[in-house]
Amino acid sequence: MARLKQDTWQPLAIDEIKDPIIFVVDMVNGFVKEGALHDQEIARLIPAQQAVLKTLACRNVFVCDSHPPRTREFESYPPHCMIGTEEAEVVDELQPLIKYVLRKNSTNTFTAPAFEEYLDGGLDAYQDVIIMGCCTDLCILQFALSLQAWLNEHNKSGMRVIVPVDCVDTFDSPEHSAMFWNDAALQNMAANGICVVSSIK
Repeated sequence: MARLKQDTWQPLAIDEIKDPIIFVVDMVNGFVKEGALHDQEIARLIPAQQAVLKTLACRNVFVCDSHPPRTREFESYPPHCMIGTEEAEVVDELQPLIKYVLRKNSTNTFTAPAFEEYLDGGLDAYQDVIIMGCCTDLCILQFALSLQAWLNEHNKSGMRVIVPVDCVDTFDSPEHSAMFWNDAALQNMAANGICVVSSIK
C-alpha cells in the first residue's frame, strides 16, 4: 500500500475489469532490495501485486530500469540498475509471474522504444491498462499521464488507465516524504482522468 496520511480511495471489483493488460513498473532489485536508490518498504507491495497478477491471469509486461554505464539520467540520480547487473532484474518473488519484459533507459516507460509496439495497435486488444510498481511520483506518474494523454489524443474512449493504490509506492528519505509525494501523485493522476482505486478485489 502506498504510504499515505489517509487512504480515501475506493476499491474496484475484479468483475468490473474488462480485457486487461498489466504493466508492472520497476519492481527490480535496484529499487526494492539493493543499491543507491532502493527502499525496502517497497517490498510491502509484492503480495498485493501477486494477487492481482494471479487473479486476472492476463497479459503482463514487467518494465525494468536498465541503464548503460554512461547514461544522461545519472546526472540527476546516482548510478543504478545498470544493464547486466542484479539491480536491473525483477525481484525473485515476482519472477514466476513474468510474461514479458520491457527495458527502459529513463523514468518514463512511454518513451521506451520497446513500448512503441503497443502504440502501433498493440493496445487496441485491451480495454483496461493497469499500472503498478514504483515510484508513484516518478515512473508511475509519468507513464500514467503520458498514456492517458495519448488515449485522449487518439479518442480511445473505451479504454481506462487504472492505478491501484495498494500496488504502488515511492521511496522515503529526509528530502523526499513518501506520504507527501504519494498523495500528490495520486491526486494528480485522478485529476487527469486516471482511475485511481484503493485496490482491485
